[in-house]
Amino acid sequence: MSTSKTVGIVGARGHTGAELIRLIARHPHLELAFVSSRELDGQKVSEHIPEFSGELRYENLSHEQVGGKGADAVILALPNGKAAELVAAIDAQAPDTVVVDLSADYRFDERWYYGLPELTRQKYAGQKRISNPGCYATAMQLAIAPLKDRLAGPPQCFGVSGYSGAGTTPSDKNNTELLRDNLMPYALADHLHEREVSRQLGLPVEFMPHVAPHFRGITMTVNLWLQTAMKIEDVRALYRERYAGEPLIQVLDEAPWVSRIAGRHGVEIGGFTLAPGGKRLVVVATLDNLLKGAATQAMQNLNLAFGHEELEGVPLEERPRARSWVVEKHRARGRSYSSMEISMTNLLWQKPGVAVDAEIQRFLAGDDVVLDASSSCTTSRRAPRMPKACSASASCRATNWPG
Repeated sequence: MSTSKTVGIVGARGHTGAELIRLIARHPHLELAFVSSRELDGQKVSEHIPEFSGELRYENLSHEQVGGKGADAVILALPNGKAAELVAAIDAQAPDTVVVDLSADYRFDERWYYGLPELTRQKYAGQKRISNPGCYATAMQLAIAPLKDRLAGPPQCFGVSGYSGAGTTPSDKNNTELLRDNLMPYALADHLHEREVSRQLGLPVEFMPHVAPHFRGITMTVNLWLQTAMKIEDVRALYRERYAGEPLIQVLDEAPWVSRIAGRHGVEIGGFTLAPGGKRLVVVATLDNLLKGAATQAMQNLNLAFGHEELEGVPLEERPRARSWVVEKHRARGRSYSSMEISMTNLLWQKPGVAVDAEIQRFLAGDDVVLDASSSCTTSRRAPRMPKACSASASCRATNWPG
């Protein structure tokens, strides 16, 4: 007898919805029951998500139809303010359905389990209504939690996110033309995630969010004032002890880079720096906003609700997937190739023409990549930098990057 559970997704067209489909497709005990999307109604899921096989098609479902589908779980991947009517329909027709809401609509509702497993799994008591934490909020809490009882004042958190965090509905915060060469601050006081983290940690937190030109990934730099002076080795030991046994959290000595976490399911925390006197500490955390900041965390919560291993279906060591991808000159302006702006196409599931950081060396290092360009340049395994043969006027195309 099959022990599979069925899962439906509402809001499947978005970036997070796509990641959820990928995770469910690889899960040995979950089956995708339906995917609701108004814009993609009638189209095959496999045409949009190659990792999914089968004949399932997107549907434009009403709230009542979602409630009547009879899935064991429903994940709501909708903008804030859209969940209540759907939850009401599910409550009326199938109250035993597990509901995981990725919006902020129920993060302040005591009747819902707040699912940041590394910090809250001990509070899970079989609740069927689960609120997924925000992406920024996840990074902040994991960076602050080990020291929250030693703080002398509110943590100050400077957050930078790729523009996928702004969703697919067009806005300034996901407009690649406005973001090019730019860092866009917004909601610099009383942000929703500021209130969320303050509530969960039980202390005031100050948060200043920004959107950057890269597609995915969050960098959270946190300034912490301590009650008593600490030594840097004691700080590192405290974090390592707190997150020992947490496969998705890696504590580093050096500061983590967002380019190294994109497409991965965990969190990196590091860059521990003490100011003279030992009472001011800076910590950096990075995560992929679409994965640990959303879909991966939802999968952890579903596994918890269904009694599976918490990380069932989550690839722990898988490197970012990449198919054919393009590296091309964006604007040289007479600068050297290593510092000029670049565009990457179809890298880590980005949309064509998206401008991202010129952190190309890391993606090439350790891989066999052939660049087909007017200058006929090539680079091989462990190339330390872009080959000098690639002039600023060249348009380079790299194909078949191992992934």
